[in-house]
Amino acid sequence: MRDRKDELAENLAKVERRIATACTAAGRKREEVTLIVVTKTYPASDVRILSELGVRHVAENRDQDAAPKAAACSDLPLTWHFVGQLQTNKVRSVVGYAGLVQSVDRARLVTALSKEAVRQERELGCLIQVALDAEEPAAGRGGHGERGGVGPGGIEELGELIAGAPGLRLDGLMTVAPLTGPYAGRELAAFERLMDLSTDLRRAHPAANMVSAGMSADLEQAVAAGATHVRVGTAVLGVRPRLG
Repeated sequence: MRDRKDELAENLAKVERRIATACTAAGRKREEVTLIVVTKTYPASDVRILSELGVRHVAENRDQDAAPKAAACSDLPLTWHFVGQLQTNKVRSVVGYAGLVQSVDRARLVTALSKEAVRQERELGCLIQVALDAEEPAAGRGGHGERGGVGPGGIEELGELIAGAPGLRLDGLMTVAPLTGPYAGRELAAFERLMDLSTDLRRAHPAANMVSAGMSADLEQAVAAGATHVRVGTAVLGVRPRLG
């Protein structure tokens, strides 16, 4: 266990240096960017080590992995973020441990999250997942992306829905750098587009100032664009074991 702690400490330090360097290059303060460590496929023991090393935000993308891990680490001072595509039949479980759901992309999910947050007497932070590979219809709703998310044209309507839903708090926007469409291979441009969309959202909802973008391979571009949160898994925990 000592070896694993040393490994994680070294990896975490490298990621911290990358974030700090990116902040300096962008003329930003280090404290403007929050690191979220994505712990999918890794055990609760790793989460405990990360907590000992000062990590306060962890993320999961599958409820079947997250729920038992969150329960095993319920004594730790952690905020759990759910970042994967969320089916409504998993909402009750996710609301039980998550402080934020970063992958809100449709009205039906908003309704389900609100109902469950009220039932559990919790306030749940919500980020709208923006699909930059989705079409932007000239009028109204946006389409959906390959990896979830709503197109930019759907942000305003979904934002109003979340803001008005009991038990929910509209915290901002999230995206994953798209693999297809006009922003494929153009991570900085994608994240700059997300920042523009965030500016638009904050005109109506000033408190929705969280911008979650960037992962192990592209966190520098996210910081350069202005992201407030980066989601890093592999660079901290190592290459994930193959799921059998």
